[in-house]
Order: sequence, then C-alpha cells, then structure tokens
Amino acid sequence: MKYSILLFFLLLIGGVQGGYAQETEASGKVSLVAPFDFPIVFSGNFGELRANHFHGGLDFKTGGTIGKPVRALADGYISRIRVTHGSGYVLDVVYDNGYSTINRHLSAFVGEVARRVEELQYSEENWEVEITPEPDEYPVRAGQVIALSGNTGYSFGPHLHLDMIETATGEYIDPLPFFRDRVKDRTAPRAEGLMFFPQPGKGVVEGKQTCCAFPIQPAKPITAWGLIGIGIRAYDYMDGVHNRYGVKSVVLEVDGRELFRSTVDRFAAEENRYINSWTYGQYMKSFIEPGNRLRMLQASGDHRGLVNIDEERLYQFVYTLSDALGNTSRVRFTVQGKRSAIAPVEHREKYILRWDRVNFLQEPGLDLVIPRGRLYEDVLLNTSVQADSGDIAFTYRLHDVRIPMHDACDLRISLRRRPVEDMSKYYVAGVTARGDKFSVGGKYDEEEDCMKVRIRELGTYTVAVDTVPPVITPVNQAQWGRTGRIVFKAKDRETGIHTYRGTIDGKYALFGKPNSISGNLVCELDPKRVKKGGRHRVEMTVTDGCGNRTTEQWEFVW
Repeated sequence: MKYSILLFFLLLIGGVQGGYAQETEASGKVSLVAPFDFPIVFSGNFGELRANHFHGGLDFKTGGTIGKPVRALADGYISRIRVTHGSGYVLDVVYDNGYSTINRHLSAFVGEVARRVEELQYSEENWEVEITPEPDEYPVRAGQVIALSGNTGYSFGPHLHLDMIETATGEYIDPLPFFRDRVKDRTAPRAEGLMFFPQPGKGVVEGKQTCCAFPIQPAKPITAWGLIGIGIRAYDYMDGVHNRYGVKSVVLEVDGRELFRSTVDRFAAEENRYINSWTYGQYMKSFIEPGNRLRMLQASGDHRGLVNIDEERLYQFVYTLSDALGNTSRVRFTVQGKRSAIAPVEHREKYILRWDRVNFLQEPGLDLVIPRGRLYEDVLLNTSVQADSGDIAFTYRLHDVRIPMHDACDLRISLRRRPVEDMSKYYVAGVTARGDKFSVGGKYDEEEDCMKVRIRELGTYTVAVDTVPPVITPVNQAQWGRTGRIVFKAKDRETGIHTYRGTIDGKYALFGKPNSISGNLVCELDPKRVKKGGRHRVEMTVTDGCGNRTTEQWEFVW
C-alpha cells in the first residue's frame, strides 16, 4: 500500500514538471532546480572541517521532519542506489549538464526503485545493498520527485545531504553557487582565535617553542623569533539561523604581501585525509606542511606560508575571510620581532620519521612499516614500550599524541601469552590516554606467529582478547504489536557488532539499522510477509568482531 501511494504521488508531481524545467543562463552557466519546494536553509555547508575528511556537500534543513519530497535538479538518470549504515538510503543521479549528485540520509526511495531495493534486501538477506542500474533504466526529469528526505545512517537530525560532483573529473564541488539566488545571506565569517606554530628548532613564540593559542585581538603584540606558522579558528554564519559553517576562503597577508590562501571549492576523494595536515583541532593552518598535496591550499615565498621573523620590529598581519556569497571580514594583529635563543632539536635518529622516505620502526615484538607518502611532515616520536606480566602483548606507545597518516600502513605485534586457544578471539586494540581499549581489527598470522593489522594513525596499541558475546535488549517490547515495529538494542563491549540477522516465524525478517547514532535494529512489520492476527516468534542473532555470537527469541502478538 505504501508504495502505491508513493507512486501515485510521484506521478502527480510528474504532471506538473513543466514548471520546473531546466534553464541555462545567457552566460552559459548551468541553472538547477532546488531539491525542495520550500525556502532553502542549510545546517551544514561544503568543506566544513570534519574528522579525517571535509564535509562533501550541503546539508539542507527539512523543518525537523522526515518524508519531504526530494526533487531531481535537472534531466538525467539514477546511476546508483544504496542502503548503508553510514549514509542510510542513498541515491546517485547523473545529470545531462555535466554534474552528478549524491543524495544521502533519505528515509525512502519511491516507485520501482523502492520495490527493487526491498526485493534485493530479502533475496540477499541483508539490509545493506547496492544497485548500479543502466543509464536507461531510471531516467529523471528536472523537478521529478526521486526520493523522500530522512534521518538515516550517521545522521544527527532530519536533513538532506547533497553532494555535487563534476562528472568528468569525479571531484566534489561546492553546490552553493548553483542556488545562490535562492539564499539570502549578508553575514560575514567571524574569527574566534589564533594559533602560533614555532617550527621545531627554528622558531620561538612568547619564549616558548611549543604551539601557543591567542585571542583574536591580543591585548599586546605577540613576540616571536625565527620561523613560525600561524593558524586561525573561524566560522561562517548565515542570516536568521544559529548554525555555524566552514569558511570558503582564508587569505593571510604579512606586511602587505600575500603569503597564504585557502579556497575550499573542490576536492577529490583521495584528498580528504589531507585535512589532518591542514588543521589543528578547529584551527586552519596558514602554511603547508611538506607532505600535504591539498590543491585548495596555495602558499607564496620560500617557506610554504611560514613567516620568518628575523628583524626586531613590528610585523603587520591581516587575515581576510570570505564565504561563498562574497561576504568578507578582516582580522588585523601585530607580531613583535624579539631576538631570542632557539634550542636545537635533539632526538635519536631511530625515532625520527621522515616524511619523504620509507620508515621502519622496530621494538621488541613490534614491526611497523610506513611507506613514503603517508606522513605530512617529519615526526619526532616519543615512543615507549610498557610491559605487565599478565598482558597478552606489550603495550606500544608509538607517540604521545595521535598523528594521522594519509593512508594505512602495516603493523605487526607478537603475543607474549595465549590465554585462549582460539586465535580468532584476539584483536589489535588501540589504547586511549585514559587507558581504555578499542578494536582496530587485525588477524593472527600463523606463519609469522603475530597479529597483523593496518593502522592509519600513530598512537598506542596492544593485543587483547574478546570471548564475551554481544548483548541483545528488546526496546519497548510491549508496544511491538501496536506500532508494528520490532526494535532491539545490540551492544558489544570490545570489538563491536559485526553482523546481525533476524527471523520471524522461521523466515528471514528485514532488520536494519536506520540510524547509526541510536544503533537500534528495527524491523517494520509488513502484512505481505508476516500474517496479521496472531502470535509470532522473533529470533535475533548478533555476532561481534571476534565471532562471538548471541541468539535470543521473543514472542509478540500482531
């Protein structure tokens, strides 16, 4: 029934598509239909700083509700259909104008796409599925309803995440310029703090050779000497909303000369992790580390945007911040050159990792190989090996702070003890500053008699064992029959939930994880698959990352 209603609605909208026809401006610039027929408001913009990646698109607000019709932006075809735990219901569309979009966190597909996805989920007995249709299977017209907005996947609230991609290059681009005529905004970005980065063995700030934070308008000139980098913490804002956004353009000038410019307007997927080199927390560095190949950054001079304070005088700094709609603000401050002693770097060569070469690190029971291109700058490791007589393996602190790498590298750890015979129960664990452990995966290699894993950051690692199965808890069990929704909470303390499978009356039931923030496993009862008017038995099996399994049964009336 629900698909018939959606199909009727789709056809109804299609009947008025004429009002949404594509247009091309006289200048040749492509004009797109908005994804919604209500005023545009954003909760997130292109290029915002996120953990290990840039925000790849625009987040459109949907009034705090799900189920808003999402429209095609132009003529084209549906190129990819997915259901994932990360992005929920996802629909990719290739348009005839040279651009493509990815619509994420949807609540539902419509029409034939919805039916096809459900059939595939049941045939593969998996909530996560993917379909790559032929270009002529699902054509779309500008303004046609192609899906319904939602809050699925890793989503903190109802919205539509829209990625825009240049089809020829596959690069993510900022969608906002296509909708600028529909957005009213005269609020300029605002800076909130400064960070100074004296270069190791080459610079000093306020008598210190470590990073120093300052307010955006220091009460007095900041003193410095030698080679230093600057970073700024700033956000963009828009009229009438309280959200804060990423800043599109940051320009740094020193004594009237431009030293650095960042323009967040496009990036390739493989550039995402360069964000770890460009940022320090929420500060954007105004210099480029030697291993950073992020194209949106440009530096002038001989020092990659670093400033050489070599005269005892005032240096005039000016930041210019701009958003995608041209709103601009400026920040001015001064740095007083003050001759100071700079202590040279003294470090054992074994523990210096070079950004431009292959690096090897060996400790008792540990081997780490870091290929060239993984590091953004030279790293002076602060390494230690901790031992406890009861530990399965040594605990290896590769460095005292987390250092992300651009890609994964191979880590091997030998076992000192084997309290469990089943080697599938062992895993490589990361260790937090508080001593808590979390799984980073890994498998035991019988030939080399060690645990192998690929890691993407230099931190603290050891080996742990997991023999405890997950716990399954029914949620609002008394309401299952009334709501037609069966809900479970599945948790695993060590290696996390790896797989799950549910049945009702012995037949596969489509359980999914609609929202990965809550993590609930949900089955929407369908009278076509579960007969109404009687007592039913539901069985859920959950397996963790080390193969520990829990199976439990419950009864309900529907």
